[in-house]
Amino acid sequence: MSQAPESAGPGVPSVTFERAQLQTLLDLISDGIWDWNANTGYVYRNPGWYKMLGYASHSLDNSVFTWESVIHPDDYPRVMEHFEAYITQRAEQYRVQYRCKCSDGSYLWIEDSGHVIARNPDGSVARMLGAHRNIDASKRLLQQLEQQNHSLEALVAERTRELSWVNQQLQRQLDENRDLAERDALTLVANRYRLEKVLQQECERARRFRQPLSLIVMDLDDFKPINDRYGHARGDSALVDLVERIRSCLHEPQLLARWGGDEFAVVLAGASLDDARRLAMTIRQALEQAPPIGECQLTMSYGVVQRLDGEDQAQLMARADSALYRAKTTGKDRVCE
Repeated sequence: MSQAPESAGPGVPSVTFERAQLQTLLDLISDGIWDWNANTGYVYRNPGWYKMLGYASHSLDNSVFTWESVIHPDDYPRVMEHFEAYITQRAEQYRVQYRCKCSDGSYLWIEDSGHVIARNPDGSVARMLGAHRNIDASKRLLQQLEQQNHSLEALVAERTRELSWVNQQLQRQLDENRDLAERDALTLVANRYRLEKVLQQECERARRFRQPLSLIVMDLDDFKPINDRYGHARGDSALVDLVERIRSCLHEPQLLARWGGDEFAVVLAGASLDDARRLAMTIRQALEQAPPIGECQLTMSYGVVQRLDGEDQAQLMARADSALYRAKTTGKDRVCE
C-alpha cells in the first residue's frame, strides 16, 4: 500500500508547499521571473519583475509583446539575435544583457537568462522559463569607469602630443645651439672646433676604406696692415667677401673652415693631391677678381697636402702648416706642397 503524500500542514497538499518553496527560492536568486507558454502565447511574470521596473503588479499584458515593448530600441536587434539563436538550438544558452524601459521612462540594465523546459514534437519551443537580474548599478559603474578610462587615455594622448612638440622644439634648439657652437660667428663657415672634429673623422674614414684625403690651408697675405689702416669693420667685411669667393669654388662634401683670424682650411674627402692643387689654384684666381681695399689687393698663400698612410689629423695638419709656411717665406700668393 502506497504512502499518502506528506502535507505541509492540516489541509495543505505537499505539491502546493513545494511550489511555494520553489517560488520563494526563485525570488531570492533573481529580481524577476518569467514563464512563457509558447503554444498559447501566455507569459507569466512574477510581482518582482513588475517591481523591478516600477510597474504595478500584473498591470501589463501577459504576452511576449510586453517584453518586446520594454527593450531599448538600440538593444532590440542584438537581443532578438541571441533569443532566436537559442530557441532554434544554434546556441547552447540564452543569456544577454540589455536595457528595459521603466514606468517613469528611464531605462534599467538587466541580465536576461532563460531555458527551454519543453519542446513540441517538431522541435519548436513549447515552454520556456527565465529570470531577469538587475545589473544596473554595476553596469553604470563599469560605463563610468570606461568613460574615465577614455578620458584618461585622451588626456595621456594630449599630454603625449604636447611632450612630443616640446621635444621637437628642444631638439630644434639643440641642433641650432650645436650649429652655432661649430660655426664661425663672422663668416658663418665651420669654426676650428668643427674643422678638427671633421678632419679626425675623415682621417679615420680614409684609413678604414683606403681612400685619399687632402687638405688645403690658406692664410691672407699682409692682412694686419689693412685692419690697422682701414679699421676692423672694413677688415671683417673683406673676410666675409673672401669666404663667399672661396665657397663659390667648392662643392659638397668639401668643408671650408676658419682656422684662425685670417687663416682658413678646406677638407677634401676622397680627393688626391692633384685635385687639391687644382682647387687651390682656382681659389687663387677667384681671389684675383676681388676689388682692392684702398690700395691693398688681397692675396693668399696656400699649403696643400695629401694624407699619408698611418698619418693622423695632427700630423696631416702639421705638414699642411709647413707647406703654408714655405708659401709665405718664398714670396706669398702661391701654392706649395
